[in-house]
Amino acid sequence: MPRVWTIPSYTGYPGLTLSEEPGDAPAPGEVRLRVHAFALNWGDMDLMLDNYSFSFRSFPTRVGIEAAGVIDAVGPGVTGWRVGNSVGTLPYFYWHRGVSGDQACVDARYLAATPAGLSKAESASIWMQFLTAYFPFCEITPVGPGSAVLIPAGTSTAGAAAILIARARGATVITTTRDQANAEALRGIGADHVLVTGQGPIAPLIRDITAGRGIDIAFDPIGAGLIGDYACALARDARIYFYGTLDTRPPSLPLMQMFQANATFQPYSVFNYVQDDAARARGIAFVTKGLAEGSLKPNVDRSFPMERYREAFDYLTSKRRTHGKVVVLTGL
Repeated sequence: MPRVWTIPSYTGYPGLTLSEEPGDAPAPGEVRLRVHAFALNWGDMDLMLDNYSFSFRSFPTRVGIEAAGVIDAVGPGVTGWRVGNSVGTLPYFYWHRGVSGDQACVDARYLAATPAGLSKAESASIWMQFLTAYFPFCEITPVGPGSAVLIPAGTSTAGAAAILIARARGATVITTTRDQANAEALRGIGADHVLVTGQGPIAPLIRDITAGRGIDIAFDPIGAGLIGDYACALARDARIYFYGTLDTRPPSLPLMQMFQANATFQPYSVFNYVQDDAARARGIAFVTKGLAEGSLKPNVDRSFPMERYREAFDYLTSKRRTHGKVVVLTGL
């Protein structure tokens, strides 16, 4: 029988349990995957504490939003996919049908063909991070030469993806880190400027970098701990994409500075944009092309076997000297 990781309630990842369960048949509109690998995301941890953009509908339940494998069954009404296709799952509101197992049923709309040349771990590591960054920088507020963007927490997977995408589009890329030791690696993936937080105000540095103009976009997963520090360096009509609370506190908005810049604060979830068929297709095409051309690159930090899923979360949350996706390999 398939092995799956489940939680009994909102226990956080320490409550995960590995068990064997009867395999599901795909429902109408779904396919079933033999899962080769699935990736961990910070959102998984928030979801297991009921602190995410959606909640589980029932318990016990599976978590996991990002997997890669091979289709082994196709449900009624599905077109465009067949048994044997290698695919990855896209980020979407999956409610209680997560992919943290060696078999999973997935809504067929939220699949993408696995790009050529990727390992199993790499195949499970691309769609969440690159699509999360794609929509703000390419669809909603497209950036290009002359744009300046701030990407806090550049060593996060979404932060690194945003650096690559903004750089590929010709924007000036400013990123932040809490540790000077990360600066060289961030410049290596395309950051023009790396600011180390906790060493004084960053707004004056941003204004100097942008010749007083300020940043057009802040792609911010941190929360209360940083937004007040860069608010004085927002360009006219800037937009703040707020997509996480790494410091666990929602921000108190710096309204005076936002009034002056005519800035927009947007709570952002990639799931809402992936739901649009045309936008989803454009995002898939962009990521696939970028991987083929080398402007986008998968980066797997470490892989763990299926039995060590909780240990993988321990590692994800530890203070790391290397960065990239943390992936679980099922052994299939």
